[in-house]
Amino acid sequence: MNIAIDVMGGDYAPETIVDGILLAISNLAPEAVILAVGPTDILNTLLAERGYAGGQIRIIHADQVIEMGEHPTRALAQKPNSSIGIGFALLKEGKADIFASAGNTGAMMVGSLFSVKTIEGIQRPAIAGFIPQTDGTHSVMLDIGANADCKPEMLAQWAVLGSAYAAATRGIESPRVGLLNIGEEEQKGSTLTQATYALLKANEKLNFVGNLEGKDIFRGKADVIVTDGFTGNIVLKMGESIYNIMKEEGMMNEFVDRTNYENYGGSPIIGINGNVIIAHGASSPKAIMNMIKLCQNIVKSNVCQKIKAAVENN
Repeated sequence: MNIAIDVMGGDYAPETIVDGILLAISNLAPEAVILAVGPTDILNTLLAERGYAGGQIRIIHADQVIEMGEHPTRALAQKPNSSIGIGFALLKEGKADIFASAGNTGAMMVGSLFSVKTIEGIQRPAIAGFIPQTDGTHSVMLDIGANADCKPEMLAQWAVLGSAYAAATRGIESPRVGLLNIGEEEQKGSTLTQATYALLKANEKLNFVGNLEGKDIFRGKADVIVTDGFTGNIVLKMGESIYNIMKEEGMMNEFVDRTNYENYGGSPIIGINGNVIIAHGASSPKAIMNMIKLCQNIVKSNVCQKIKAAVENN
């Protein structure tokens, strides 16, 4: 298993990424190899300073960096030797089983579309987030920011993608799918949610449990939460703020701790012909460690192939 990591992506790269990789090494399967993508001299120096002399990290040279504020498409075209560009090349060529970065989210999305491409029949891939539940589990919510303007057919497809992802990674036989809305009744909501409700209700292969209100997001009522990327991103970041506020107030408990994004490590792009993870730009070594754990679990679960099979059977 080859896990490609963009060592130059993120607000605190490359040091924080290297520290996260070293934290993750002891939790990886013996056959897992980290392909650390970045400048060889810098990475050799950082690893030497930290006393690493093992064999699970292989440096893949990349001498360019796509900065956070750069235009995604333009940057990928103008910087073919960037750490993100090289990472996607490894994925496309089958030299990496998964690619993850805490760098430019737009570049990661565009890179996915142009390298491994979208699964046939899927209008737009989505970014999935993990929402902690009061029963100790977590739900998959998509989209969380890749698509602000959506069509009902897109949300209906994400329900299929999210259901397949939950089934593959959590072993749920028939994941419950809920549509985020402003009321439980079928006729409630915007034109988008009303039309999406009809599509989800008509899909007999989905375990659609109806509308899910904001007050129920954390209450364990659905394994998959479907919404547009605009709403999903706001919900996700509101949830992330809970951890910081409660920590400042000294009001921590098990549930609040699980709202900390560091525990999940990253968000998979679902609906593409490959495994890609986007991490928080401000990721700490702990977050990077958990991002790598997520990478390993996704590859082991054979998620991509199972999602493609679900799409073909729908």
